Amino acid sequence: MAGHLIIKGLEAGIAGKDILAGVDLEVRAGEIHALMGPNGSGKSTLANVLMGNPAYEVRGGEVLLEGEDFLALDPSERALRGLFLAFQYPVEIPGVTVGKFLKRAIELRSPPGGMSVSAYIKDLRAAMDFMEMDQAFINRYLNQGFSGGEKKRMEVLQMIMLKPSLAILDETDSGLDIDALRLVADGVNRLRGPGFGALVITHYRRILERIVPDFVHVMYKGRIAVSGGKELVETLEAKGYDWIRERYGIEEEANEGSLVST
Repeated sequence: MAGHLIIKGLEAGIAGKDILAGVDLEVRAGEIHALMGPNGSGKSTLANVLMGNPAYEVRGGEVLLEGEDFLALDPSERALRGLFLAFQYPVEIPGVTVGKFLKRAIELRSPPGGMSVSAYIKDLRAAMDFMEMDQAFINRYLNQGFSGGEKKRMEVLQMIMLKPSLAILDETDSGLDIDALRLVADGVNRLRGPGFGALVITHYRRILERIVPDFVHVMYKGRIAVSGGKELVETLEAKGYDWIRERYGIEEEANEGSLVST
C-alpha cells in the first residue's frame, strides 16, 4: 500500500496542555522527510498522535492516508495500513520473544495462508545478519536486557521485516555510537524506494548525512515554521534555532499569531 500522508491544521495536546498548534505536512510515497526543531516544539507529540497514542487528545485538523481518515482508526488499524513507529525509548516486552513477535505481526499483515514459516525464518536471519545482530536474539524476549543501541537496531530490524509504507523514526539516532548509527541508517536506506516514505525526527545532522532527506522541516511552537531541502540542515548547523525564534517573533506579531512557512 502506498503511503501518501496529508496532515492539515493538526492541533493536539496532552493532560490539558496544547502542543500542536496547526501542523501542515505532506509526505508522499518514496519521499524521506526530516523533522527538526528545539526541545518541546512538538516533534515527538506529532509522532505519538500519528500512531494513535491514547494519552494525546486531537483537538482539530485532519490526517489522511491515501485519502482515508487516519484519525478515525485505532493504533492497530493504523499499523495494518502500513504505518510504523520506531520509538525514541523502545519498551521491553517480557515473555514475548523477538521471533514470535515478528511472526505474529507479519501474519496479521499477510493474506490468509500467505505466510511461509520457512521463508519467514530465512528472511529474519538474513535481516539480522544485515543489522549485525546475533541470531540468538530470535529467542530472547523483546528488548529485555538489550542495550540502548541493541534496542534501536531491533526497531530497524522490525521495520525491515514488516516493510511499512510509511515509517516514523522518533529520534532513533539518539545515544547511538558510530557503528550503530551506520546500521540504523543502512536499514532505512535498504527500504528506500517508490513504495516507502519516512519521517525522520532528529536533532542531529549526522544521521541526515547517511539518510539524505528529500525535504527538511523545522518545527517551532507546535507548527512547521520553515521547510526546505537538505541545505536547511546546513543552515541549522551554522545558526542553530535562534534565527527561527527571531523570525517567528517578527511574523507572529505581523500576522496576528500566524506562522508563515517557506
